[in-house]
Order: sequence, then C-alpha cells, then structure tokens
Amino acid sequence: MELINIKSLLDDILPRKWYNILPKLPEKIPPYKLPSGKIVRAGDMYRLFAKELVHQEFSSQEYISIPEEVLDAYREIGRPTPLFRARRLEKYLDTKTRIYYKYEGATPTGSHKVNTALAQAYYNYVEGIERLVTETGAGQWGSALAFAGNYFGLKVRVYMVRVSYYQKPYRRTVMEIYGAEVYPSPSEKTEVGKKILEEDPDHPGSLGIAISEAIWDVLQDDNARYSLGSVLNHVLLHQTIIGLEAKKQIELFYGDYPDIVVGCVGGGSNYAGLAFPFIDDILSGKKEIEFIAVEPKAAPSLTKGEYKYDYGDTAGLTPLIKMYTLGHHYRVPPIHAGGLRYHGMAPTISLLYKHGIIKAVSYNQTEVFEAATLFARLEGIIPAPESAHAVKAVIDLARKYRNEKLTILFNLSGHGLLDLSAYRDLLDNKLVDYEYHRKTIK
Repeated sequence: MELINIKSLLDDILPRKWYNILPKLPEKIPPYKLPSGKIVRAGDMYRLFAKELVHQEFSSQEYISIPEEVLDAYREIGRPTPLFRARRLEKYLDTKTRIYYKYEGATPTGSHKVNTALAQAYYNYVEGIERLVTETGAGQWGSALAFAGNYFGLKVRVYMVRVSYYQKPYRRTVMEIYGAEVYPSPSEKTEVGKKILEEDPDHPGSLGIAISEAIWDVLQDDNARYSLGSVLNHVLLHQTIIGLEAKKQIELFYGDYPDIVVGCVGGGSNYAGLAFPFIDDILSGKKEIEFIAVEPKAAPSLTKGEYKYDYGDTAGLTPLIKMYTLGHHYRVPPIHAGGLRYHGMAPTISLLYKHGIIKAVSYNQTEVFEAATLFARLEGIIPAPESAHAVKAVIDLARKYRNEKLTILFNLSGHGLLDLSAYRDLLDNKLVDYEYHRKTIK
C-alpha cells in the first residue's frame, strides 16, 4: 500500500493565490470619497498604506499571487489550519445536520488575524517602512501584527480599546512579548485621544476611536504606515486563504460541501475569509448556499444599521465608505467580544447583504457564552467571544434543521484562552446584556 506523504498533502492544500471577490460582485463597490465629494484614488492612500496593499485594494484581478516569503511564513505558523467535524455536538443536539468548523485558533497568536498581518508586514518591509501603527479591540489583531512585525523586523505600535486593555491584560502581555508598544485608547499619546479624555475621562473607547488615534500617529511620521485588521478589501482578500483551504479539506477529507456557511462579523474579515471562496460558487451559478453573518445585539450594523456613506473612524480621518453603519459616533457598549465592537461593516459584505446573498442574525452576549460553554464541554475548544457568536447560530440552525441532512460550515476564528474573564463572568452570573436602540445615525 502506498504511504501518503503528509507534508506534500498539506502543501497541496495551501493556496498559492488569494481570492479577490471585487470583479465578481453583483455591482461595483461604491467609491471611497472625501467630505468634499472627491473620489479617493489609489495615490491618495499611499501615505497611509504600503503601495502594493493599495493596489490590492482596487484590484480587478480575480486571484492575486501570494509572495513566496508570505507562503513560507504561512507554513511556519501551521497553515493549512485544521478542519474538524463536530461529531459530539451533533450527537448532543440529536441532529442529522453535519457540522464542520475551520479552526483558526491553531495559529501561534490564536486567531485568523495573522493571515493578513504577515502579508501587510511583508509588503511594508519590502517598501522600507520602519514602523506600523494599528488599533485593536480584543487584542487578537494587535497580537497578530506584533508577531508579524517582529517576524519581518518592523516596529509596531498598538492603540488598544480601553475597556479591552483592562478586561484582557494578557493580550497586552502577548503584544509586548513580541516587542510592540501598547497604549489604551483613548490615550494621552494623540491629540484625538486627549480631546476625548477631556470630555469624558472614563470613556471605554471603541475601535473607531482607536483607528483615529492610529491614523493620527502615522501622519506624524513619514517612516510609519497604518495597518488595518478588517473592513477594507485588501484585508479581506488575505483572509480568503481560510475558505480556499476549507474548500479543499471538506471535499478531500469528508467528501462533503456546505449548504450553510456561518461566521461572526464585526468588521467582516474572518467571515469574508471563509465565505468569499464559497460565495464565488453561487455568483458563478455552480451552487446554492445560505450565508449567515452573526453579530452582537450591542453592535448590529447589518441588522439595525443604515446603508450609507460614513467614516470608518470616530474622528473622521478616514475616507467616507459606503457601508452598513450605526454611525461613527455610536458608543459601542463594553461587551466582551471586543473584536465585534465596531460601528460599521466591510463594504464588500455590506454590498452582498444589500443584494440578499448574505443574511444576518444578532444575539446577546449571555446566550452567546452559554452556547460557547456547551461547545467547549463537547468539543474541547474554548471559543473566543467573537467566534462564540457563530457557535450560537450554528447550534440554533442544527436544532432548526434537526431532521434534514444538511451540512453547516463555520469559522471558529480564534480560541478564548485569553478571554477567560468573560467566561468567569458567565459562571458567576455577572454578564450584562446590551442592545442597540436605534437613534438618528450620524
């Protein structure tokens, strides 16, 4: 019997190109604009981002080659990540539905974020940039960029949403181990942060504020560039390695294909990463799949927001982006899923939602953590608070379709081993639920 070369098999699963959904969308993404109404061109973004990343942002190529140096880095961090079948969960739910999950928590920093962090750090390194500046919510993105910056020899500064900075102190420790500077946002480090703290010294912060601080910081230093963990097209592009791997794995190892694809959404990167390669199949007319994005009731940009132009940050330093938004001044409550505490949604996901290709549901954090605890007891993996939203939706779907032989695939985009304070609050009955109440969106 011929022995299987495992190393060769895994390398065959690892994609050599990222998938770019832009040329396949049902309509063009509305252009980014300045407040004056001027359309933002590629050259206008060079001061903030590495040039190659800007080119990817607007690219009309359906597939974009992954540089060998980035492929090598992907191999070193353990890509392809595993795809598991949740058999014990299926048995507990007494469902005929098959449940699979792509486990991005197997990476060194514990989440999917490193997929784009390594790519962004590489392109900045090639262009001779010395320092990267970014924001982070729960700290997963900040940890990933700190790791990637250290990998390619770049300095990294992170503005971490203040409530998460104190809720998740070990995320800060991880970032500092990798050599990054970390500041709670709003901070005294920038004029943006100082102004907010003057008005409200106890402000919990938000991703919108942290983005503003990071951009302000970059604009003070010609050798610095901004690095973003979600929302923009080039970021979501890099994450499609998740779905491209999953496509091969579910067919090769299980002879299966999903009827429903589920993932949590804040800015949209982890869900786009899994879903976009499968959405390509329905845009090409090859398959029929249901796509479900799951968000917190505290920040329900898809289910409660408006599709309109808005700033990506609180201070209005970014271009205006057409997206589903709760308004860039929305003060997102301090839920534990820090990575989902954002007022808007990626323009590509927003457009797909507008056309009904993606559906959305929202949950409160108590029911989300109860579902995640059940999953941990059955499958052994403690989900990150963000991924726990996807787990809750999957459990509901598996119960709804208990007697149907459907296949559900979801992205378990990170582990929750540095989020145990949230689970402690659940076990101690201290979790508080917050819901967005619609006001005039500004």
